[in-house]
Amino acid sequence: MTDTRRFGIEEEFFVVDAETKAVMRRMPQGFFATAKDRLGDRVKSEMLQSQVELTSSIHSTASAARNEVQAMRGTLGEVAAAHGLAILGSGTHPTAMWATQRASDAPRYDNVMHDLQMLGQRNIVCGLHVHAEFDDLSRRVDVMGRIMPFIPLIIALSTSSPFWQSRATGLMGYRLAAYDELPRTGLPELFKTQAEYDDYVALLVEARIIEDSSYVWWAVRPSRRFPTLELRAPDSCTHVEDTLAIAALYRSLVRHLLRNPELNGALSPVSRAIAQENKWRAQRYGIHGSFVDEVRRTTIAVPDLVKELTAQIADDAEALGCVDDLARCLDICERGTSADGQLTVWKSALSLAETPHDALRAVKTWIAHQTLQ
Repeated sequence: MTDTRRFGIEEEFFVVDAETKAVMRRMPQGFFATAKDRLGDRVKSEMLQSQVELTSSIHSTASAARNEVQAMRGTLGEVAAAHGLAILGSGTHPTAMWATQRASDAPRYDNVMHDLQMLGQRNIVCGLHVHAEFDDLSRRVDVMGRIMPFIPLIIALSTSSPFWQSRATGLMGYRLAAYDELPRTGLPELFKTQAEYDDYVALLVEARIIEDSSYVWWAVRPSRRFPTLELRAPDSCTHVEDTLAIAALYRSLVRHLLRNPELNGALSPVSRAIAQENKWRAQRYGIHGSFVDEVRRTTIAVPDLVKELTAQIADDAEALGCVDDLARCLDICERGTSADGQLTVWKSALSLAETPHDALRAVKTWIAHQTLQ
């Protein structure tokens, strides 16, 4: 199973004014140029000018990934501070208004925005992507389907988007409610073979609907650029420890599914529908909810499922050298996700603030501080 060791991490952040924590409508060129000087191709623009992405190198060990992800956040934070800016790791920005956002200047984004129209402008969300490398596209398509029932659990552990346009949404993870407005998002279709997946992509390309498979934005998908299965479901994690925990969970799950080809090997349309229901429950309740268990035909609390799953894949985490990071998934269930932290700060600030806006400013300040811890 050595071919499952290599992986990479991509984190998206909001670029904000250091004092007000309001998103920047235009990407400050001095900031981005300096960031490119310091970080090279590991820093990239995103679809909207208020967003930036950090892309790790390819790693084979969790410790190397940890060191680089922490260092990249620190460097980007230093560059931002030198330009009167800050970065926020959160699925949504608490107060950003989508109607004022501007697309980044790039031919790909021009084409996407032309196609998506208002939905592209509304896509002011930031996510976490994890690439797990293993050979053979047919195996990646197979695992993409069989990992589907676990995706809601990953979403619940990453929730960091309880606010949208200065309002508490009532959801722990609002980001996917906004992101899934886009076409070709959400859970992947239930393809049984690579041939079915290839036929789907080829049909859209030949019909000139999309240019290539990179325009398929499912919660998990085979990457076009790399020989990886790419996880795209999680919110951007405020705490770097949460990023590493979710990466460990995902990598261990991929390895476990490869070692156990019968696991989830008979998924049905009912299975996908249950996964879709649990995805909603993850967005709504985060770690405080419960998921429908198709086999036991009842609901199981998210912390109990996390405990069961981490025990089930413990050998895989051991083989991948990420036991400590995987254990932090249990810590998230105890201390809460970023969404829990944001709501705690907000409720506390509301009792002291003169206006609701002041309370949300406290939330933004908390996110900015925790992003660089």
